[in-house]
Amino acid sequence: MSRPLRVAVVGAGPAGIYASDLLVKSGRDVAIDLFERMPAPFGLIRYGVAPDHPRIKGIVKSLHTVLDKPEIRLLGNIEVGRDVTVDELREFYDAIVFSTGATADRDLKITGSDLEGFHGASEFVGFYDGNPNFARDWNLTAEKVAVIGVGNVALDVARILAKTADELHVTEIPDNVYGNLGRSAVKEVHVFGRRGPAQAKFTPLELKELDHSANVEVIVDPEDIDYDAASEQSRRDSKSVDLVCQTLENYAIREPKGAQHKLYLHFFESPVEILGKDGRVAGLKTERTELDGTGNVRGTGKFSTWESQAVYRAVGYRSDAVTGVPFDDERAVIPNDGGRVIDPDTDSPIQGLYATGWIKRGPVGLIGNTKSDAKDTTGMLLEDFEAGRLEAPAKPELSAVVEMLTSRGIAVTTWDGWHRLDAAERALGEAEGRERKKIVEWDDMVSHAGPEYHI
Repeated sequence: MSRPLRVAVVGAGPAGIYASDLLVKSGRDVAIDLFERMPAPFGLIRYGVAPDHPRIKGIVKSLHTVLDKPEIRLLGNIEVGRDVTVDELREFYDAIVFSTGATADRDLKITGSDLEGFHGASEFVGFYDGNPNFARDWNLTAEKVAVIGVGNVALDVARILAKTADELHVTEIPDNVYGNLGRSAVKEVHVFGRRGPAQAKFTPLELKELDHSANVEVIVDPEDIDYDAASEQSRRDSKSVDLVCQTLENYAIREPKGAQHKLYLHFFESPVEILGKDGRVAGLKTERTELDGTGNVRGTGKFSTWESQAVYRAVGYRSDAVTGVPFDDERAVIPNDGGRVIDPDTDSPIQGLYATGWIKRGPVGLIGNTKSDAKDTTGMLLEDFEAGRLEAPAKPELSAVVEMLTSRGIAVTTWDGWHRLDAAERALGEAEGRERKKIVEWDDMVSHAGPEYHI
């Protein structure tokens, strides 16, 4: 083939960027267009990681290296399924890889979930990370807050709620977030897990970082430190699980440091009802559980009521469907065989369509899992290409898709545009002695980032 293999990757978060990188490193002559719905790249690294985690945001540096490669072209501010259909993309590309991730909250079917003050974690994350799709103001009048879930997102939400605004002002949070946090009335944050310490999904470093603030007292009840045979085996099998348990044990036995804000980690408390008063959250009812020997738990019939004026559910993210692509509503993933998109009616692969990352397997795992996903998916794509199973596009020229998009009046943002937006955010931060201050409004982002292409 005298022309490069043309691939569209939909979603410019880590999953899409890693897939693009592997295609470039395959040794084939490739030309990749990385489509992103937002005006800026990086997905959940930009809009899902708490602002006080510069270590994790350092991943952006490695993603920069990938996007600097000439074989990869970023096309931002474009929603596939709305601005351009999947069938239309087929005219320009040999293959399409979907890596759209997950940004919505999973439902928690619990009585009282319709009360005002019951929030999904992603809503709050979107607020404090300055995602233009989410609220600019947040009600922080609650003095006592409950967080349901024992994963890293639950820790992020709890930590941001417990910290002071001034502690976070050194980060990239925008002015509206700083102002809201400065008016926060939160004094206590209670995190609830249905099972025990050995079943928590925290990563060890994230759990230790919870205690780094001088203004936050992390509290664990010694009665919540309990293990059955399966839990002990988990500790022996996994260094990470053992480190989490050790950290929780240390929290349980240490002397108080007298910090102004309290952050409680509760285990063996299964939420059963959100209590309300006058249409608002007033508390959380939980049932005490106990280990059954297998690492699972059973109810004890003992119930407790916890005063709370707001409840956040951090029970996992959920992917949204892409118009024109099969979607499994129950699992919230694109049906696939490990990489190739599957037609649910025929149970056979759809020629030229692939999936990677959370839209492929659900919102679980860390960056290492995302890289493994990308390797499997790109391997299948290249295998199909070598076997002649990909249909050649009618318009493979690099200019063709851009001409179509700009003819529709779409303000396409690019990698060069990201550098301009990045410089603008850094300049705003530098004026206040910070590394950057995030620009929030969508139109402002587009104004700085482009459009690179226009009519």
